[in-house]
Amino acid sequence: MDKIAIFSGTGDRALTEKICGNLDVSPGKCEVGRFSDGEISVRIEENVRGKDVFIVQSTNCPANDNLMEVLIMADAFNRASARRVTAVIPYFGYARQDRKDQSRVPITAKLVANLLTRAGVDRVLTIDLHAGQIQGFFDIPLDHLYAVGIFVDYFIKKKIENMVVVSPDVGGIKMARAYAKKLNASLAIVDKRRVSDEKTEVMHIMGDVENKNVVIIDDIVATAGSLAEAVGALKKNGAKDIYVAITHSVLCGPAIGRLQKAEIKELVVTDTIPAASAKKMDNIVQLSVAPLLGEAIKRIHGEETISALF
Repeated sequence: MDKIAIFSGTGDRALTEKICGNLDVSPGKCEVGRFSDGEISVRIEENVRGKDVFIVQSTNCPANDNLMEVLIMADAFNRASARRVTAVIPYFGYARQDRKDQSRVPITAKLVANLLTRAGVDRVLTIDLHAGQIQGFFDIPLDHLYAVGIFVDYFIKKKIENMVVVSPDVGGIKMARAYAKKLNASLAIVDKRRVSDEKTEVMHIMGDVENKNVVIIDDIVATAGSLAEAVGALKKNGAKDIYVAITHSVLCGPAIGRLQKAEIKELVVTDTIPAASAKKMDNIVQLSVAPLLGEAIKRIHGEETISALF
């Protein structure tokens, strides 16, 4: 492991330290600051020549700053003669625009993929992409991990009886089905129609949730409008306790207020994004992805397969 070096931007040093703790290595020394006009400055404070470098940073809010840090750090490591640069991006931002579903709109997921490649990133490691097809936007290797095992282990230990796994929309059926299979639970779907980016109108529930304990599965919660509507609809249809499992807790705008008002027994998230704002909630549980990422980093460095982690 003397040829491995794990660095962090300013986005989430805590997760980097957890990963390094799992691998029994010290975090790399790199100064990331700002010039007087706000431009990002990077200076590597140790020798990385010939090393396998991993940059850990999610592109959550402030998304632009966090993304630019990754790009500039990748350029710095390449110019410092690193053997390989892997961007570990637990939460891959700009992923919600992954196709042209309207006239004259960008495909930002592809744009970010191009930027990472041009900056000198040789490989990308991420968790629960918003859309699986984003993997095809990269011309470099991308390892896509899933948080399903982390959540499944947690809910198995809770021994929830009479459970039904719910997808908050039709697009999440595949993910919800995987959870339902592993949890030996039934499956239901919230059929909804989106009115705007922040507002949805729930139509009806497909499946039986009456007198059952519900686990809502989703990859991301931003303003929590859809989630709050789904919780309300499930309660109206007779659901008992409602648990929510979200990989990426963006939680922006009115999200916290909406979640506090919703009848949620427990909100379970991961630390792909720092959950500082979520500390205002008493019913939130944060699970760590550090062991999963640490094992993936170890296998990538050792040129071993990581398919078992999928």
